[in-house]
Amino acid sequence: MAASTNSGVYPRGIKLGVDVGTVRVGLAICDPDGILATPFKTVSRNAKKNTDVRVIVKHALELSAVQIFVGLPRTMKGEERASAQMATDYAELLASELLLAGLDIPVALIDERLSTVTAHRNLHEAGMSSKNHRKVVDQVAAAGILQQAIDMQKARGTDVGRRVQAPAQSAKPGSAPTLQAASGSEPDSSTRGLQL
Repeated sequence: MAASTNSGVYPRGIKLGVDVGTVRVGLAICDPDGILATPFKTVSRNAKKNTDVRVIVKHALELSAVQIFVGLPRTMKGEERASAQMATDYAELLASELLLAGLDIPVALIDERLSTVTAHRNLHEAGMSSKNHRKVVDQVAAAGILQQAIDMQKARGTDVGRRVQAPAQSAKPGSAPTLQAASGSEPDSSTRGLQL
């Protein structure tokens, strides 16, 4: 028997979706009832200073977010390559920054095969020119990631994704690891909608 959303099996409240790229990071939010994910913001990546990670933490605090889902790009065969490692490292860094900020917000990786490709297609079908896609495609992809996560939570009556823990050294102020962008990231030749 599936647990109800009020049973504490997964948190109720505003959740964030994160689409990690080498140049930009897309953010999406959902309503407290987890019905609809919407594009929220695109942030420029700064792998040296991690200012983008701190922007996400700031929004998580301001929105009283209860959970964050980071997209994990896998291949069609379910393999995790350079872009998946980059997303995992980013999720760990985000968990570290949340911990340093004193926020107990769980971070989970969720399979997001082809979310960016799907976002481009949806924007094209909505009549947006290709040159304007860049401004919003990352946040649209993040909305797709988040929508998939909240839909799965409701369908299964349980939490979904792979929970990410902050590395042990991040508990000390000023010791959060830096994140380097993955090199040689492969093109996504995968299908979206499969769960972890």
